[in-house]
Amino acid sequence: MDENTIVELRGRDTVADPLTELLRKGARQLLQTAVEAELEAFLQEFKEQKTPDGLAGVVRNGHHPERAVQTGIGPVTVKIPKVRSKVGKPVTFRSALVPPYVRKSKSIEAALPWLYLKGISTGEMEDALKALLGPDATGFSAKTISRLKKQWAAEYEDWRKADISRDEWVYIWADGIYSGLRGTDDRLCALVVIGVNSRGEKHFLAIDDGVRESTQSWREVLLGLQKHGLKAPKLAIGDGAMGFWAALEEIFPSTRQQRCWVHKTANVLNYLPKRSQPKAKKMLHDIWQAETREDANLSFDLFIESYEAKYPRAVECLIKDRSELLTFFDFPAQHWQSIRTSNPIESAFATIRHRTKRTKGSLSREGMLHMMFKLGQCAEKNWRKLRGFAHLADVIEGVDFVNGIKPSNQQKAAA
Repeated sequence: MDENTIVELRGRDTVADPLTELLRKGARQLLQTAVEAELEAFLQEFKEQKTPDGLAGVVRNGHHPERAVQTGIGPVTVKIPKVRSKVGKPVTFRSALVPPYVRKSKSIEAALPWLYLKGISTGEMEDALKALLGPDATGFSAKTISRLKKQWAAEYEDWRKADISRDEWVYIWADGIYSGLRGTDDRLCALVVIGVNSRGEKHFLAIDDGVRESTQSWREVLLGLQKHGLKAPKLAIGDGAMGFWAALEEIFPSTRQQRCWVHKTANVLNYLPKRSQPKAKKMLHDIWQAETREDANLSFDLFIESYEAKYPRAVECLIKDRSELLTFFDFPAQHWQSIRTSNPIESAFATIRHRTKRTKGSLSREGMLHMMFKLGQCAEKNWRKLRGFAHLADVIEGVDFVNGIKPSNQQKAAA
């Protein structure tokens, strides 16, 4: 995705955009989790102290009043736990992450992705939290880091095994997200699937390690989803270059296919000189923005006629997926904006791509997957329902839409 589309964070006390709010919520959750993990490591130091009846000598004792730390994305609130000693001298828990005097951080840019990229994978959580809380955030122990990494890994594994059969998944979007992993021969390709259920709710269904979007890798992903309850979706949307389609035809042969127009447009334009690209792009837009399939085919033929002689490879790239590029006309027009592209995945991972290009240090494949998973969890909390989700019931029932319009009873009778 073009880096120019990355939302810049601005403002301290107000929410300037949805991404800022997403990051603020994620940073709050991460910070609270980190403080709790820090407390567990603190309590472990007193595990040998017992009461006469064998109970723990130092225990939790509620929380201090919630307090806010001012950051570049606005105030991030946190509750600091309290402890009580039942034996010996009184004990006080002091968070190294949020000491009492810290009220304002000096710098932060897209806190949540940076924290995961730097912390979960490289063990540099102390440096990461300095970006959130300022230079006074010191003393984050290796034990606390280890606890956090194990917790995130366990959450990811539980999520991968979750039962998804309770929902009927109508549409799915699939894409391969390449990371900025360092120190490995090949970049990590995370195979990502997002689904929309009958209520119009979008959720991540898969974030798995793949091998260059190969058919075998996608086959394993789809078989895993099938094992956990996924039945054949009505439509799948994605880039035409993936091995996903061969695997889909094998596992879910009844699922219809829609090629992503954003990917296709970029691929076609790559075969044209820059001076020809603006006009060609407009002609491609005329195809997928047409109101009817008939108009789309006319624009399709015009593009072929205009460029086939001079740029046959561009035309070949377009026509090889002609049928799959126009599948959306058979589905509700209210859904076209969402099902013509794999944008739901592109949007969700734009920030990850932006950060991985700028993050130094070696990242493990497992750590990167866990980071993507945690970011995905934060992202989907802010997703809206699919526009026109009421029409999903018609799609499930197999209603034949004509150019995006549901035929009336009168039209059915005439037919």
